[in-house]
Amino acid sequence: MKKFKMPTAYTLLFLIIVVIAALTWVIPGGHYDTKVDEDTGRELPIAGTYQKLAEDEQTPQGLWEVLNAPINGFFDAKDIALFVLVIGGFLGVVMKTGAIDAGIARVIRKLKGREQWLIPILMILFAIGGSTYGMAEETIAFYPILIPVLIAAGYDSLTAVSIIAIGAGIGCLGSTVNPFATGIASGFAGISIGDGIVLRLIILAVTLIVGILFVMRYAKKVKDDPSKSLIAEFKEENEKHFLSQKTGELEFTGRHKAVLSVFALTFVVMILGVIPWAYKFNISIFEDMTNALASIPVIGKFLGGMMPLGDWWFGELTMLFLTSSIIIAFIYRMEEEEFTSTFVNGARDLLGVALIIAISRGITVVMDAGGMTATVLHWGEGFLSDMGSVVFTNLAFLFYLPLSFLVPSTSGLATLSMPIMAPLADFAGVSRHLVITAYQSASGVVNLLTPTSAVIMGALAIARIPYTTYLKHVWKLVVVLSVIVMIILSIATMLN
Repeated sequence: MKKFKMPTAYTLLFLIIVVIAALTWVIPGGHYDTKVDEDTGRELPIAGTYQKLAEDEQTPQGLWEVLNAPINGFFDAKDIALFVLVIGGFLGVVMKTGAIDAGIARVIRKLKGREQWLIPILMILFAIGGSTYGMAEETIAFYPILIPVLIAAGYDSLTAVSIIAIGAGIGCLGSTVNPFATGIASGFAGISIGDGIVLRLIILAVTLIVGILFVMRYAKKVKDDPSKSLIAEFKEENEKHFLSQKTGELEFTGRHKAVLSVFALTFVVMILGVIPWAYKFNISIFEDMTNALASIPVIGKFLGGMMPLGDWWFGELTMLFLTSSIIIAFIYRMEEEEFTSTFVNGARDLLGVALIIAISRGITVVMDAGGMTATVLHWGEGFLSDMGSVVFTNLAFLFYLPLSFLVPSTSGLATLSMPIMAPLADFAGVSRHLVITAYQSASGVVNLLTPTSAVIMGALAIARIPYTTYLKHVWKLVVVLSVIVMIILSIATMLN
């Protein structure tokens, strides 16, 4: 009998479109009265105003609508899809320079003989990568570099996997401005990516400390007594395999430093650009700076109609990453043809993400056109009537755990769920950024151990570690991290 294989995210999401379209023939359509939020300008459904559509107003979705759904979904999400493609090009250019690889290699060389300090330092670096740009596939390059170093220092390959996978994974769990998780979710929730950034920083800091202590404790146990290693039976075999490899030394040049400086500055500007300084915190410094520059004769005209930091969104962020790509290429003295081909190849690597966003958005298109979205919200409103806000936030986190396993694409999950979950948060009296934090934290937790993750399975294959052994190693940490996230979410909801 042929072994069952989980369908890809594309197929799974398109099947959901088909199911939702079929349900529009069974579930009656409805609508809410809406009001405009004065701060954000978005339309919000008004609780208690749901009305079922008349029989002749029902719009069940047919085959034509199903086939058109991904296309219309792409039109609806074109700004986000373009942003993702440009981010892909930006990361492609950065990785082409080798600056990140060389920077990590420099840290490893500097700490030779003090390898225990590699654990907190590298986990912090990988967590920053996960939190800012969703570092995942990029980590694969570091396993062949780090594993021999740690085995030679008296640790095991599981320690190396833990440093990289748990470090970057916790970074994604505590995403601050990760465009593929927080950014896309915020876009479909209709709020700024800067909303809730302090809460996410707290989650990142607390969970990262716990993760570092967990890995350091295991590493010390292995160092003191190699027989305590979970892969002790492979010790001699792994030493022979990994220590015979020449990992080489990557030179860390001045250009690498300049590239990393621009790379870091880009994310700093991104954070400054999306935090609503003026309307939320009444800080007008960026408006004042923009107005001052615009008022300078000639220079103001030359600079054009600049948007002040704090009012930026996908259009401005896309421009930022495109501009940074060009600056990095100039610093690294890439030829024009090399830059464009590298950028296009990087964008191509994330084309699948853009398509997932389109298909996921198609689900919302079908639900909205069939009037089903309002009906589902009405059911949720009734369910929430006797539920406290703290319970709702924690249920949102628990709801996203199995959903993250079924839909392993963080961007697809955000696109699929936020159009429903964000208005439900309004009904529950919960800020939308709390739902986004619950979503990304749950997704991050699941991605630490899910066997559907190509990153985790690829890392284990390189490190020659059975998946069951890794699961035995990490499951307790995953439970602890989940509890910590739920406690912090509960406190944040009560203070909201």
